[in-house]
Amino acid sequence: MSFICGLPILECVYCLGCTRWAWKKCLYTAGYESENWGLATAEEFEPIPRICRTILAVYEDDIRNPQWAPEGGYGINPDWIVLRKDYGDNQRCVTPYMIYLDHDRSEIILAVSGLNLAKESDYIVLLDNKLGQTEFHGGYVHNGLLKAADWVFDAEWEVLRKLIAENPTYMLTFIGHSLGAGVVALLTMIALHNRDKLGIQRDRVKCYSIAPARCMSLNLAVRYADVINSIVLQDDFLPRTTTALESVYKSLLCWPCLLCLMCLKDTCTLEEKKLRDPRRLYAPGRLYHIVERKPFRLGRFPPIVRTAVPVDGRFDHIVLSCNATSDHAILWIEKESRRALDLMLEKDRHMEIPAAQKMVRQESLAREHSEEYRAALRRAVALDIPQAYSPSSYGTFHEIDAEEDSGRSSGKDSSLSHNKRSESWNEFVGRMFDVDDTGHMVFKKTPP
Repeated sequence: MSFICGLPILECVYCLGCTRWAWKKCLYTAGYESENWGLATAEEFEPIPRICRTILAVYEDDIRNPQWAPEGGYGINPDWIVLRKDYGDNQRCVTPYMIYLDHDRSEIILAVSGLNLAKESDYIVLLDNKLGQTEFHGGYVHNGLLKAADWVFDAEWEVLRKLIAENPTYMLTFIGHSLGAGVVALLTMIALHNRDKLGIQRDRVKCYSIAPARCMSLNLAVRYADVINSIVLQDDFLPRTTTALESVYKSLLCWPCLLCLMCLKDTCTLEEKKLRDPRRLYAPGRLYHIVERKPFRLGRFPPIVRTAVPVDGRFDHIVLSCNATSDHAILWIEKESRRALDLMLEKDRHMEIPAAQKMVRQESLAREHSEEYRAALRRAVALDIPQAYSPSSYGTFHEIDAEEDSGRSSGKDSSLSHNKRSESWNEFVGRMFDVDDTGHMVFKKTPP
């Protein structure tokens, strides 16, 4: 009896709980997140290495005399660069970007570079955000990134409209990395809400966000998954970072401590609570996950690429990995995506797929993506995601198109539509939430 009384029972239970949490977290790898996703095909993944090289070209001061060209060069024609703007040209509102007219692939490309660690203005853009600060067409978005995307659209929409008119069959493609990836994701949504202004249809707009920050709420991330594609390499920390980015960059000197705190917070937060929070931001659109490492194995394995439009499980947990920051580097993403594409193409060559069958596979892939997109919209509605839209029974999206067509055709119309959205959102919040004694918003309790 005396032996039992002398045991520190509470401390033992606490230590066992912490040990169990740490063990589960150390066993958790990025590959688990996408293990049930489908494999990407060479046709849909083919643009990614080329897109990475185009983004890298934005960093060059003189593209005709490159200093940091990857193996094989950038693969672009300097004569086809329409414009390029650096920090001095863009009033430090956004990172450097360029517009490139790719005649070989019939694309009008707007490429935005990533965060420059030496530029204070980039930190101001990235850290300008608070939970639930900025609404956008029924959802929430990152405030600083939205202002940067607005600036780019206001500065370049006339150039884009002219290029679209001169090249009516070309795709309009937005691409970016890191901070630039978040900018182009929101810029794509702005462009879709101003299709009449640009003179382009929705199916001619594409976006590729490489290693993006979490920049839009879940309903928007799923709704625009037919246009926006996000590419994440293995353990990349930024698409998983839910903690305020200001805390992340202030804590770089104690990075392991911050990772552990974020892991503890994410692990102890119920999945249902995450999904029901309309202000929580996520990586945008369809996700492509490049997986090249396995748990308890040394070295890198041949990379595979998985893809899906998930509603729950959109990179919700930080991975405790020494590669969490290196996997964010675009040079490494370009290298691994090129390796993955080479493996896909080699597999297709061994299978000796006829050209006619490849065309059939492309059409089948388009149908599968469309079906997966509709299934994701339906699942978002089934999970009671705030402001989630369900596709119509005829496979069209009248609600989405109607909302986009009511975009900001003028400053006055924009103000009116914003007021309407605010009123609609306030009504929704009033139905879903109460304010407790401490002043915090809590879900209303359903009557017995």
